Amino acid sequence: MTALLGGTFNPPHNGHLALVHTAEERFGDEVVVLVAVRPGHKEVQLDGETRLRLAQAAFPAQEVEADPYERTVDMLKAGRWNDPVFLIGADEFCDFLTWKDPEGVVARSQLAVATRPGYPRDRLDAVLSELSRPDRVEFFEIEPLPISSRDIRERVARAEPIDRLVPPAVAELIESLGLYRNA
Repeated sequence: MTALLGGTFNPPHNGHLALVHTAEERFGDEVVVLVAVRPGHKEVQLDGETRLRLAQAAFPAQEVEADPYERTVDMLKAGRWNDPVFLIGADEFCDFLTWKDPEGVVARSQLAVATRPGYPRDRLDAVLSELSRPDRVEFFEIEPLPISSRDIRERVARAEPIDRLVPPAVAELIESLGLYRNA
């Protein structure tokens, strides 16, 4: 079975790495990292090719590829993977019912939702209770890492260090390409 981690990776950070490593340990699966070229849910200032390079630098041991679809369900409908596990964070899962065709997503993939210790289970259960296939959702805990891509972009713009927030190869690429300086 293949696990999929999709996102903008603007930039990828150590929290993303922790999620991938925990998912590999938990599910024993190959994890494919999918970089949303034109994400339908948020604005990104970097083009898909640059974000793909950042993700490839962050995940040298994983398959990393561009996802041309704006919405997860459309990528899953394309049918490249047979019943994959789609990895998302607990915060994303709390917004899952606002996604395009959430029922279509759980029909075409299992959801593996990464939670952190102390995360309010009632928020997750509220979403779970609205799904027709709650059996397709599995929760697993990851070590909490208070890192966000937005914080990293802001730090770079202020010329502050990001060494402990991103893999060294990502920090080097951000520096060499002069990314996020005007964020």
